[in-house]
Amino acid sequence: MASSRYEWKVFDPDERASVKVGMPGRGAHDLYHSLLRASWTRTFAIIAGLFVAANGFFAALFAWSGGVGNARPGSLVDAFFFSVETMGTVGYGEMYPATRLAHWIMVLEVIFGLVLVATATGLVFAKFSRPTARLIFSRWAVVSRMDGFPTLMFRVANARGNAVVAAEFHVVLIRTERTAEGQTIYRMRDLHLSRTRVPTLALHRIDEQSPLHGATPESIERDEVQLVVALTGIDSTTSQTIYGGHDYLLSDIRFGVRFADMLSDLPDGRLRVDFTRFDELVPSD
Repeated sequence: MASSRYEWKVFDPDERASVKVGMPGRGAHDLYHSLLRASWTRTFAIIAGLFVAANGFFAALFAWSGGVGNARPGSLVDAFFFSVETMGTVGYGEMYPATRLAHWIMVLEVIFGLVLVATATGLVFAKFSRPTARLIFSRWAVVSRMDGFPTLMFRVANARGNAVVAAEFHVVLIRTERTAEGQTIYRMRDLHLSRTRVPTLALHRIDEQSPLHGATPESIERDEVQLVVALTGIDSTTSQTIYGGHDYLLSDIRFGVRFADMLSDLPDGRLRVDFTRFDELVPSD
């Protein structure tokens, strides 16, 4: 079972959230953070839309004032292009404010344009400098025997060429449980890995102390098991803290299989890592 499709995961807690009912709206207070999380396409579309809308508003004011020299009387198109020249500080000289009212409208537009350009510049810089993790998580989490114990495994790799320094993994098991009072709740339990720092193959031994002790495909389906993986580390290039995460749902957890070997030796003694087998599963021995 092989897959050549890999996704670069950027950790965002909002992506894990279910449908929220009754939560207070974030409104304009979180607009900056929303734009930071938005894709580049959406961000540029919002900036361009705001620029066009602002110029349309000032164009309407200029057309209403009738104070744009060399513009056709009542022409909204001419007023729009004059507004773009004013906000962009182009100043071709063909059109100009010819009345005192038009001059005051120009002053207001220049002030607004300065704020808009400064805000857009800061946003673009913040998005470029925002630390992000480019991590590949295996499509599957598997349970098979290792050293005589059933073991939960999943693969992790850094898609960038640099290193993630002091990386620390945290794995949480979420499942439905019944309390002593008979109430059904979603409970979170930590899963301790055999190695929490910079593992390429994360391992959790399922012994008597493990929350997954005695787990079967039927039991994890009954308990609606979900695994949440979070990583914290330092980017070796920027020295900034980065975060990565991935969820393994019921359909992503497989029993009785293991990951195919990705390593092989080359004739010159170097080690070859075959990422086309990153998600490949083979029957466990």
